[in-house]
Amino acid sequence: MQATFSSAAARRTTVAAFISVAVLAAGCSSMSERERGTAQGAGAGAVAGAILGTVTGGSAGRGAVIGGAVGAVAGNLWSKRMEDKRAALARASEGTGVEVARTEDNRLKLNVPSDVSFDTGRADIKPQMRPVLDEIGRNLDPAVRLTIVGHTDSTGSDAINDPLSRERAVAVRDYLASRGVSTSRVVVAGRGSHEPIASNDSESGRAANRRVEIFLAEQG
Repeated sequence: MQATFSSAAARRTTVAAFISVAVLAAGCSSMSERERGTAQGAGAGAVAGAILGTVTGGSAGRGAVIGGAVGAVAGNLWSKRMEDKRAALARASEGTGVEVARTEDNRLKLNVPSDVSFDTGRADIKPQMRPVLDEIGRNLDPAVRLTIVGHTDSTGSDAINDPLSRERAVAVRDYLASRGVSTSRVVVAGRGSHEPIASNDSESGRAANRRVEIFLAEQG
């Protein structure tokens, strides 16, 4: 009875240790996005492997090692190319208000606000937006596909806003095409005023809703 208890306690201790290591590794602020993804994947895989090994009567430690290896691969889907592109776009858009981020599904997202992208009621790209678009097209890996989504605020009717939002996305696509990005790699969409990110009751909220979102994703 004592041996059974000790064995169970050892397994619980092993699992707790792996959880602690995973949390510490995943939370390290000095890691790059790619390193953080690898650490988080390895940590989650290690914990899952340890638990699975315990439940199935195997070794918690061995299960954790196997799970950690598998998890590291899964967590590293964010490639060095994508991390380099994220860093380059962050530099190119610094001070413009353009948000550059990695999404949970390992896409690179740019949120381009109205004061950088388009004047009210128009689909002509502003000069402030061109350096950011130039950087998107620069040395873009052939495996990367783009999705461009235009948005408006709630001023005006859907009959006006829906086509305007798509025209803005098309304008971005056409600009990128002029910089060598094949249109076959780009999907465009217009969402009109249907997906606000702020209240349309204030000017600042309406300005936030007038935006273009650009997604870059690597295809396997």
